Amino acid sequence: MPNTRSSRVERVFERARPRPVLPAATVLGHIVFAIFANPGLAAFFDEKFESAPLQRGVCELSVPERQTIPGLPRTRFLLKDRTICRYVLATLFLVAMSSTALPRIVCAASVAPEILAFYYGWYGNPQISGEWRHWKNADPVTKRVENVTDFPAYGTYDSHDPAIVDRQAEAARGAGITGFIASWWGRNSFEDGGMPLLLAAAGKHKLSVSAYYEKIAGDDAASRIRNAVGDIGYLLTQYGTDKAWLRAGDKPVLFVYHRALDELSLADWREVIVQVGRDIPGGVVLVADSLDRGFVSTFDGASTYNITGQTQHKSPPEIRAWAHATYPKIVAAAESGKIATVTIIPGYDDRNLWRLPPRPVTDRWGGETYRALWQEAIAATPDYILITSWNEWHEGSELEASVEYGSRILDSTVAFSREFLARQR
Repeated sequence: MPNTRSSRVERVFERARPRPVLPAATVLGHIVFAIFANPGLAAFFDEKFESAPLQRGVCELSVPERQTIPGLPRTRFLLKDRTICRYVLATLFLVAMSSTALPRIVCAASVAPEILAFYYGWYGNPQISGEWRHWKNADPVTKRVENVTDFPAYGTYDSHDPAIVDRQAEAARGAGITGFIASWWGRNSFEDGGMPLLLAAAGKHKLSVSAYYEKIAGDDAASRIRNAVGDIGYLLTQYGTDKAWLRAGDKPVLFVYHRALDELSLADWREVIVQVGRDIPGGVVLVADSLDRGFVSTFDGASTYNITGQTQHKSPPEIRAWAHATYPKIVAAAESGKIATVTIIPGYDDRNLWRLPPRPVTDRWGGETYRALWQEAIAATPDYILITSWNEWHEGSELEASVEYGSRILDSTVAFSREFLARQR
């Protein structure tokens, strides 16, 4: 049976802070000018002023606790002129109320925008690897594979075939994708064996590569901590110095899947991060497959692998409405100084696997699902847009060309990619 994943999206934070289109100072200046010029608004702030408690000529403005700057919970001004205080009060009021719209500061300005597709290098066939891997009961004549939804346009290929990997990298780059997040199942695994080939193809076609750390070996917490430190250290020393490895602020980036996250406690992960920081000069940027506050505060970025739990059985307008409401919250959940990501899918259909019904199927709607999610993702202005997936054929989420869909949906990526990268830069 293939090592496939079930969809999972955690609850996003309630404290969303969407970014403004215009700089906050510009917006604030226009609003304060409007207060000066509008008698109705001026009267509103006079009323607020009148209702504020006054003691010995001091006007005190209290800011809600969650919006204060630590150490500065209140602001005081001496009152000699009510007109001046009105404008001071109005300005402070607007600053407090607009604090949720201030832009995030993400790793200074060192994080370049990326469009990254989850990549699976776990496929094999007898011609290249000497055995079938992940393709079950493949029939190239009828173009059917028992455990996949669609049939690859390249056929039942082998992930260790240099020609296939080169073709995948070329197609991804041509579609505007900037990199792959490669599923990684441990040292000396089949997926690990394909990493040098993928890095070489990525370097040739100017793509970036990161790894998706899927699973931690070990029977107890101590052994899992030790293995996690060893695995991360291996990835960074073996591959992280390659010119094609994804970097943020000159640090290598690594993504951690929720299965691996759940195999250690938060305290254990903090210990892993401390040890890795001690062992690896320059450090690493770790992005968690979680929007949980504990993981967000511990890791360097927040992400989610699959959104089909929320988009299942929805029409394109319903999918768009969900994304419009949710993506800004997901971006805000990353908090300041963290890498913010949103995930888009072309569709999802894992009904050909052994999983029990009902399944969370997201229809492609002829590419409209992908279009709606892309447009809302661009509007949310994350640092990274993640695509699930390049080639997870078992779950029917593949963007790679298929017999059923051709390359139509893949080809549509070009315009969306260009728009996203232009806006971010």
